[in-house]
Amino acid sequence: MHQQSNRQLQERLTTLPIADVIAMAARFFTRRSGVYATFIEKQGPSHLVLRGQGGEELVIAARVTDAGTSVSGSTYMFDQQVARFLDSLPAAPALSQAAPDAPAIAALPEGVA
Repeated sequence: MHQQSNRQLQERLTTLPIADVIAMAARFFTRRSGVYATFIEKQGPSHLVLRGQGGEELVIAARVTDAGTSVSGSTYMFDQQVARFLDSLPAAPALSQAAPDAPAIAALPEGVA
């Protein structure tokens, strides 16, 4: 498998509202210079499409979930910059997977090892 496959779509949960995420992404990606420069091609209330070197597309999108605002970034060449942007967002607190009153480990029936 191509080693970039896992880096083309990156996600992060944050405490920020969608509008703040999109505004931060616009500032973060358009203020770079050199080979990592991008410009805004399309923008909506929950997404941002940018173009960079050689027409490379970079997409940032956000949606509200029960755990916080889910932010995803998709690109082929700008994976390191997307990772840096996502790391700059305040992380949402982790939610417990188990119900609060459920035991952490289920007991096995008697006689089962």
